Amino acid sequence: MKGTAMKMEHLQYLACPSCRSDLTVNKGHPGPDGRLETGELRCVRCLATYPVEKYIPRFVPRENYASSFGLEWNTHARTQYDSYTGVNVSEHRFFDETKWPRDLKGQTLLEVGSGAGRFTEQAASTGAMVVSLDYSYAVEANYQSNGKKDNVLIVQGTVYSLPVRTDFFDKVLCIGVLQHTPDVKRSFLSLAPHLKPGGSLVIDVYRFNPWMWCFLPRRWVRLITKRMDPHRLYRWCDKYVRATWGLSGWVNQHVPLGRLVNCWALIADYRGVFNLPDHLHLQWAILDTFDSLSPRYDTPQSQRTVRRWFAEAGLQKVYVARGYNGIVGRGEKPPA
Repeated sequence: MKGTAMKMEHLQYLACPSCRSDLTVNKGHPGPDGRLETGELRCVRCLATYPVEKYIPRFVPRENYASSFGLEWNTHARTQYDSYTGVNVSEHRFFDETKWPRDLKGQTLLEVGSGAGRFTEQAASTGAMVVSLDYSYAVEANYQSNGKKDNVLIVQGTVYSLPVRTDFFDKVLCIGVLQHTPDVKRSFLSLAPHLKPGGSLVIDVYRFNPWMWCFLPRRWVRLITKRMDPHRLYRWCDKYVRATWGLSGWVNQHVPLGRLVNCWALIADYRGVFNLPDHLHLQWAILDTFDSLSPRYDTPQSQRTVRRWFAEAGLQKVYVARGYNGIVGRGEKPPA
């Protein structure tokens, strides 16, 4: 694979998040292969400037309310990658939720909320040109795994002012993200304008369950943990899961509804769900226990609400149902 990163040719996918105008390189000099490791982009209209650091265009500060995800995905940069685990969990979820063909050569795909890039890997496998964005510095973990692929551009930006062209992408993907934004509806409505006519949008979001929302201990523990320093919380999760790992395995195997009991005990134990070796199950448990307790925002939705958003966005051929992450939604922008 050639080193792709930020190239001059990638400016065709980007736009100033403030005024939607073209960007140009203001500082820095691309190397012989066209890559820009460090430098600055400038809007040709409003003259706003945006840094390029470690080959990644940055349209938001590196540290922000999603920094816990930056810590999470740089610590577990490969934990959920199919190419690392040898199990096609991410592949199955990506293609089952999107219903997109496996060959998307010649198309452009925008991924909003990439994390460490487990789904970026799947999107890139289709041959589409993938612009993958995250709000947190998890983009750095994604770059290490996917940034050198010829058909991937990784960007740090916000869903509320996406630094990409409107009416441009054949596919837009946003899974595992919306519930963790301050305004879930606004985040959703920010996606469709970037689809070209006839383009396809796929999202998922946590499903609101009154019983789980009110009575699971996680709901109340989060009142404390979401305000904790992420590094301190991660150390606590790591020690707690390791200390209880033997007991949670016994509960999972011998107690009726054992996984639910472990969930009450704040342990995300997937033994019996995914066919992974025990050391990887342990890593997933530490990762997902931290993931459930650390986000600043965590707002599930109802299927009725999500359907209303698709209608408000003017999308057609809408499908909203129970999915892997709670609720999955698909829709298409009407043809021109």
